Amino acid sequence: MDTEPVDTEPPGCEVLVVGCGNLLRGDDGVGPVLVRHLWERGVPDGARLVDGGTAGMDVAFQMRGADQVVIIDAAATGSAPGTLFRVPGAELEDLPPLEGLHTHSFRWDHAIAFARWALGEKCPTDITVFLIEVATVDPGMDLSEPVVDGMEKVIALVERDYLAPLRPAEDSGPEGPQVEFTADGYLRLDARLAGKRFPSDAAVAAVRDGQLWLLPLRGPQSGGLLLKQRNVAGDRSVLIRDALDDEVPVGVRAAAWDPEQGALRVPLGEPDPP
Repeated sequence: MDTEPVDTEPPGCEVLVVGCGNLLRGDDGVGPVLVRHLWERGVPDGARLVDGGTAGMDVAFQMRGADQVVIIDAAATGSAPGTLFRVPGAELEDLPPLEGLHTHSFRWDHAIAFARWALGEKCPTDITVFLIEVATVDPGMDLSEPVVDGMEKVIALVERDYLAPLRPAEDSGPEGPQVEFTADGYLRLDARLAGKRFPSDAAVAAVRDGQLWLLPLRGPQSGGLLLKQRNVAGDRSVLIRDALDDEVPVGVRAAAWDPEQGALRVPLGEPDPP
């Protein structure tokens, strides 16, 4: 029987963002939570987001083939909760030894050291680590307020320095993607826009400053509106009539993605000419 080798290596990418930590232990889960927030804002082509959890060895192998790596983890240095530490690659030369290491003691620095040992020349050299000082790591607790504030600052930095350069100009410029309001109260999005910005097919809508804001949700279990497939091409429709108080401005609009707010913004004025 003829067999073919299976390629088990992760695909290469321009930017790999990894959030490390334990979601069950309060602020220690800030890395995975941050990655989920980035995912909700949309992942540009060339980027890959990974929930590294506490599997440090897996994180090491995920780094193979990435041009740039960004790792986010919690810190416990005794500093004020929410304090940010940015560790550039130049300061990652002296990493901890791997002798006697076991899976329960794996941290971000061990993951990098292990990657250098396991991947050799295939280990990325452009690595940046963001650490957020914790307030509590008690089991079952939500993220504390100062850690949430710190997380939002890191999200803004990662968006600006790593993800924004990968986003097409039309995502944030005036010549944005087009959407259509229909007479029966739906907003139609083409397959590319829906797949990139609303991969869970769930969203929440709000009207602000004469615009409709459509924000992606993590999934249908979060509530909100469902984007339904309307043709074989993968285009989507979302019932928006209630959010507009039944005043649907029928026609085509040039929308724009707002990376800071994580929202698709659609003007509610006169429709664009066909």
